[in-house]
Amino acid sequence: MDEIRPIRARSGTNQEAASAHNRRVVIEALRLNGSLSRADLARATHLTKQTVSNIVEELQRDGLVAAQDVVRKGRGQPSTPYALVADGAFAIGLQIDRHVTRAIAVNLAGEMLARAEAPLPQGGPSHGIEVVLGLVERVRAELASARPHSPTRLIGLGVAMPGPFGLDGADDNAWMMASWQKFPLAETLAARTGLGVSLQNDAAACAIAERMVGAAHGLDHAVCLYLGYGIGAGLILDGELYSGSNGNAGEIGMALLSPRGSDRIPLEHRASLAALYGPLGLDPADSALPARLEALTRQGHPKINAWIAEASEDMRWSIQLIENVLDPQTVILTTGTVPALARRLVDATHPLLPSLADRAGRRLPRFQLGIVDPWSVPIGAAAEPIGRAFTPRLSAILKHA
Repeated sequence: MDEIRPIRARSGTNQEAASAHNRRVVIEALRLNGSLSRADLARATHLTKQTVSNIVEELQRDGLVAAQDVVRKGRGQPSTPYALVADGAFAIGLQIDRHVTRAIAVNLAGEMLARAEAPLPQGGPSHGIEVVLGLVERVRAELASARPHSPTRLIGLGVAMPGPFGLDGADDNAWMMASWQKFPLAETLAARTGLGVSLQNDAAACAIAERMVGAAHGLDHAVCLYLGYGIGAGLILDGELYSGSNGNAGEIGMALLSPRGSDRIPLEHRASLAALYGPLGLDPADSALPARLEALTRQGHPKINAWIAEASEDMRWSIQLIENVLDPQTVILTTGTVPALARRLVDATHPLLPSLADRAGRRLPRFQLGIVDPWSVPIGAAAEPIGRAFTPRLSAILKHA
């Protein structure tokens, strides 16, 4: 044939990439288990003892791993466990939302070391980019003050903002951040901060936060439903975050899941916090909103009760779809709203879930409450550069990511 077609093939592995992958495997094992001896690491990772020893020595030289006190068990030889050095690496996470922007600095263990937030000015990046950059520099300075060695161990800047990405939209559409999505955000931040920058949607960031320090810790298959101004889902599949071809995987809020036939309104227009704020007359940009919402929830305000009744029905259909399509170990609700409201929503959803035949080995709730904290998104954003640098992924053993 005269037609020239691109050759399709998987990229092969090479020794350098395999070594990097093995290093990540050892780091991940220590992160999940706390501390392990070289023999334990070899058994758990199926690497040779010599390979593990070489990797551990390399990680010690890099300041990422430290030996712990010798452990003596019975009559056997004493062993030396190794653990990650929490301050061996640092990352900054940035959240850009419709009304607020937050920045945070964390270490390798996900511990919060500095944070700052500010209202996001209206008018898009032309008004807001300097506010965002100012927050990043403020957190960076606070981190350097608390950890003087951090500037040489700062591995990147993770950014999270609402999706979906790549869709046409107007700036007056309350459900989209069109001007921010069209703005070269990652490139601008990289040029102004000198850091490597990664961008993802806020639900994906929440899933990373849950896997690092929350309810998905140690799980290979979990779906995180992020309840914010809108609704999204972060997908942890086979131990890795699945983003899709355009970074829009998990945009469940755009789905028409209503069982009410003629109702063609997207899910997030009914079951999100924005759908609650309107009837209550609450301003999402009001700094007093959490306190007011907490009080109204505890009072059992009729409009909150009505929203919970409808939102729990929508959650039911969403969870059923997620379970049948993705078969996760659990579905986790992550949110920045007040704990009382989040707990009521989860409790109201459980009885509505359709019966599901017991699956072998099921030990986790089908639907559970995860991180309830307005800082969950920036925590996950900061965890992304850490995961990119230290978590084993398929791309780590391929020539081309």
